[in-house]
Amino acid sequence: MTGAVYLITGIQAAGKSTVAQALAERLPRTAHVRGDAFRRFVVNGREDMRPDPPEEALSQLRLRHRLAAHAADGYAAEGFTAIVQDVVLGDFLPYFADQIRTRPRYVVVLTPRPAAVEAREAGRAKKAYGPYTVEDLDTGLRTTTPRLGLWLDTSDLTVEQTVDAILEQAVPVS
Repeated sequence: MTGAVYLITGIQAAGKSTVAQALAERLPRTAHVRGDAFRRFVVNGREDMRPDPPEEALSQLRLRHRLAAHAADGYAAEGFTAIVQDVVLGDFLPYFADQIRTRPRYVVVLTPRPAAVEAREAGRAKKAYGPYTVEDLDTGLRTTTPRLGLWLDTSDLTVEQTVDAILEQAVPVS
C-alpha cells in the first residue's frame, strides 16, 4: 500500500505550516514533514538563504529539499499520505517536486496577497522576514516560479476553506 505526497509551499507567513497541519489532520494516516527542520539540523557550517546567496547556501537548500522529499517518500512507502511543507521558490519548485518519487504527488502553492501576508506576519510571535520583504518574496514567487500544481490565493479563505479547496482542486503532477 503506497500513500501520496502533497508539497505545500508559498512565501514566508503564507500559511504553509498551518494549512499543512490542517490537511494532515483532515486525511487518514498522515505525516507532516516540515522542510525547515532539515535546515535546523545543521549545527555548524549552516549557510542560510539570502539575497545573492553563496553556492554553499544553494547547495544546502538543495540538500534540504532532497532530504524532505526522501522523508515524505519514506512515509508514503509505508502507506501514509505525507504533507511536506517548505518555502520553495523559482526553479527550486520543479527541482523539489522531481525529488519526490511517490505517485500520486500534488503541488500546492499558497499565494495570498502581500497585504494579507503582512497582516499574518504582524500577528505572529516568530518573525520570518530578515533580509527580504514580503514584496520581494511575493514578486519572486510570481515572476520566477514555474506554474506547477495548484496555485491558490488564500487571502480571503479560512484554513478550513483552504483545505477544502486543496482536496477539491489539486490534481497530481506528473
